[in-house]
Amino acid sequence: MPHPKIRPVTEAERKDWPKAVIVPLEPPHADERGVIQPLVDTHMESCVLITSKKGTVRANHFHHTDWHYCYVVEGEIDYFERPHGSNETPKKYTIRKGQMFFTGPMVDHAMVFTKDTTFITWGRNSRAQEVYEADVERIPPIHS
Repeated sequence: MPHPKIRPVTEAERKDWPKAVIVPLEPPHADERGVIQPLVDTHMESCVLITSKKGTVRANHFHHTDWHYCYVVEGEIDYFERPHGSNETPKKYTIRKGQMFFTGPMVDHAMVFTKDTTFITWGRNSRAQEVYEADVERIPPIHS
């Protein structure tokens, strides 16, 4: 039974997701005061700032309904993904400072930090621990 705070994924929602892993950013707004870089403009329930040390690994899991956008503030991530339930070799993407990527539901994924890294993650679902745990399933490592 899903957690009561987790909504089912709809087809209308699915149509709004990025079509590629690396998300192109909108052009920034710049004037004499500085720059505003649009990042994510969609309904979401969480935003977290994560730091990870060089050589560490995060994820090796999938989410049933959650998705997340991740924007790299500093550092670099080797990101691996494949459809959940697939035995195919995961695709590897190197995500650098200033880039954003998207992970949809039912996607096995792992992040390997090739540098000390700080990134922001926006998620569909609440990041309250009990909600997060109700939606995530750990898997054996998929990175090599």
